[in-house]
Formats: sequence, C-alpha cells, structure tokens
Amino acid sequence: MTYVRCMVLLVILVAIPGLAASQSEYRIQRGDTVTVEVLEDPSLNRSVTVLPDGRISFPWAGSVPAAGRTIAELGAAITSAIAPNFNEQPSVFVGVEPAPPAPPTPAPPPAPPEPDPVISIYIMGEVQASGEIEVAPGTTFLQALAQSGGLTPFAATKRVQLRRTDPLTFAQNVYTINYRALTRGAALQRDIALQEGDVILVPERGLFE
Repeated sequence: MTYVRCMVLLVILVAIPGLAASQSEYRIQRGDTVTVEVLEDPSLNRSVTVLPDGRISFPWAGSVPAAGRTIAELGAAITSAIAPNFNEQPSVFVGVEPAPPAPPTPAPPPAPPEPDPVISIYIMGEVQASGEIEVAPGTTFLQALAQSGGLTPFAATKRVQLRRTDPLTFAQNVYTINYRALTRGAALQRDIALQEGDVILVPERGLFE
C-alpha cells in the first residue's frame, strides 16, 4: 500500500472513530442507504439503497447481497468482486445509514359506545302524552305513567289497564290497576316491571266515577 493511501486511510480512521465503532456490528437491512467509496477510482463512489430483495447494485460487482451483513462483510464482498479490475487490491470503504423507522400504525378509533338497551311500550287513553315510548328494561308501571306526564282529569283512575301479549301464544292478559288507590298510599301486591310491547290503557271515566 502506498504512503498516500496509508495516510488517507489513517485520516479516515481517526476522523470517524465513533461512527466506525457504532456501525461495525450493525447488520444492514432492507431500505438502508449504503455508501461505497473506492479510494483508487472515485468515479465508482456512490450511495445505493438496499432493495427489497436485500441486494445492492454496484459497478463491476453487479448485484451484491447486502441485507444481514455487517459493513465489513459487505466491503469485503465488493472488494473481492471488483478486484480483477485493478492492478492492486482496491481500498473499499462502506458506510450505512439505517432506513428511517416506519411510522407507527395509528390506533383505530375507539368504538362508539353501545346504546343503552330500551324496550318499547305504548300508553293510550287519558294521559298527558300518549303513544309509543322507549323505556329502560326494568321500568315499572308507575314509572312509565310518570314518563307520560301523568293522567288527565278525565281518566278513570280506578280501572287503568295493563295489557300484555304473550310473544309465543299471542294470548293477551289484562291487569286492572286502581291508580287512585295507589296515589292514596296503597301498595301494589308486586312491582310490575314492564316488558316489550306492553300497553297501558287509561280509559275515560264515566259520568258517576
């Protein structure tokens, strides 16, 4: 090796000791940028990207496997491939710039909250707001009447009806409830929880009710 080549090599090794140390054990990966410099022929110097197949293309060397190799191993492979074109073994220097990390995959948006379950019931007759209303499962007879705004002054409060149809047999059961007694402190024998499709019918009171 000539004196000039030795001095150039010495300057390179002194100038970038940290870089050489940090890259010596690094394994080249697909997408990295590899810089190759040939001291004897600067026209060959270039930066190339490691292709998805793990190889790089270099003059006189053709397609060279790069992925998985250290820079020393890749440098030796390139040196061996291009050596027949020189009188002396060329001095090949290899550096690598790792590919930038892929951006993190954004987290999927949170799923919308599940709507609260509801059942549909129907309130008809002498109430402030009649029609279909949606209530939470477990809503009782009295709670549903309260949501309808209560009874009108013309309601037959002693014979409010709860009509319930069996979804399998379609048989209808009718329960008569004395709403007036409830407002005066009487208690229901059991708390009636409403079911899907229940109908509360508040008839108009008669002349002498």
